[in-house]
Amino acid sequence: MQATDKQRFANVLCGVADYYGKELSNATIGLYWQGLQQFDVTDVERALWEHTQNPDAGQYMPKIADLVRTLQGRTQDQAALAWSKVDNAVRTVGTYVDVVFDDALIHRVVSELGGWIWLGKQDEKEWPFVAKRFEALYRSYRTLAEAPVYPPQLTGLANAHNALEGHEAVPALLVGDLAKALRVQKGGNALLQSTKQQKVGALLMQNMALWKKPMPIEEETKDQPDMKTDMKADNKEVV
Repeated sequence: MQATDKQRFANVLCGVADYYGKELSNATIGLYWQGLQQFDVTDVERALWEHTQNPDAGQYMPKIADLVRTLQGRTQDQAALAWSKVDNAVRTVGTYVDVVFDDALIHRVVSELGGWIWLGKQDEKEWPFVAKRFEALYRSYRTLAEAPVYPPQLTGLANAHNALEGHEAVPALLVGDLAKALRVQKGGNALLQSTKQQKVGALLMQNMALWKKPMPIEEETKDQPDMKTDMKADNKEVV
């Protein structure tokens, strides 16, 4: 949950407490907030509602542990859904442009795996293993007591090159729910974004340096044409 979700969270929690005949102090609401902050506010609302329908435990006001138990049971499904968004974006949008997902945790996990550009370089053989790593890391973050920091957007090739050359950045593409994606972008840590761009820019510079190195000329054979003679004839210069 984001800071902007606090009032919505407090309203639904107090509503459920009132249903059970309980009155919550501000300190108690704060404890619930700290204990459940890593989860999405919509999921928390659903968990509270489901608890009231539980024939075994539903007669008591849910404690933080009760709600965490319910919410963590969904982490596998949530991780699979998050990966499906990433997989679809890589295949349909590509990693040339920056992207902003409607799930902040996707930004954190992709960044830790290696970044948006790195993700686009993985082949089909590696893809199932990347998916497993993503889902495992996503689920582990879902169980944390605090929401992790994340970059506001995932840097693509275009803006990595623009940052390297000092050009203006191209606006990021929003993926998923547009309103949620905008909130994710607004809540991101710009310092992480800048650091990531610098690392990617350095990698691009290394690659460009490798591209500019002259290719080694191997020993000629009878079956291999004289490339030096051909290039002289065409008046071409080796870079």
